[in-house]
Amino acid sequence: MRYFIYLAYDGTNYHGWQIQPNGMSVQEALMRALSTFLRKKIEVVGAGRTDAGVHARLMVAHFDFEKELDGEQITDKLNRLLPPDIAVYGVKRVRDDAHARFDATYRTYKYYVTTRKEPFNRQYAWRLFSEPDFGKMNEAAHTLFDYTDFTSFSKLHTDVKTNNCKIMHAEWTQVSETEWVFTIQADRFLRNMVRAVVGTLIEVGRGKLSIDGFRQVIEKKDRCSAGSSVPGHALFLVDVGYPEELFVL
Repeated sequence: MRYFIYLAYDGTNYHGWQIQPNGMSVQEALMRALSTFLRKKIEVVGAGRTDAGVHARLMVAHFDFEKELDGEQITDKLNRLLPPDIAVYGVKRVRDDAHARFDATYRTYKYYVTTRKEPFNRQYAWRLFSEPDFGKMNEAAHTLFDYTDFTSFSKLHTDVKTNNCKIMHAEWTQVSETEWVFTIQADRFLRNMVRAVVGTLIEVGRGKLSIDGFRQVIEKKDRCSAGSSVPGHALFLVDVGYPEELFVL
């Protein structure tokens, strides 16, 4: 029987989602907790791979177990076993062929920036020392809808077969007088893509790159033409969507 597990985590102390040979990952911590509770080795497959230091307000993963599980009971037990910076929100039975990664219809990320020194959110927002032109950044962001190949924003030498993505939403919105958030939603994301997109949009906002120049970056399909990747600590995975027919009621 296959189950989807819904969880959140503060990625500050982890080397990303995926198991790494040189440090603790969220996937490893979750697999340990599941294996301890279910008393057998449990493999977990996530909806995506967040980088080191990146957070998730909502990540989805799947695992298999041969018996019927009580979702509320396993949620409570896992939260007792997991460290304070990882929380399980729920466990749901799904079809046996459901896949947390390949069946996801969209993912949504948010990237937070602040133009003021903030002692209380320094781990969750990137400080900009001067305010960029967010209006121009939004103009540039809206051009993303005109393209599907985002090779220019992908980490080099990855094992994916295509760099095509369908972007459904991309917009900067003001949260407070000194805080802004970039929300982007797509059917899939390439490795490092959101951080590279944000870094290149910041160059537009600082006047280093025009709107047409932003288009040219995409069209060149060359990572070296895009801006630098922004820090991971301000990036959050906030939602993952699935077709209703995957779930067993």
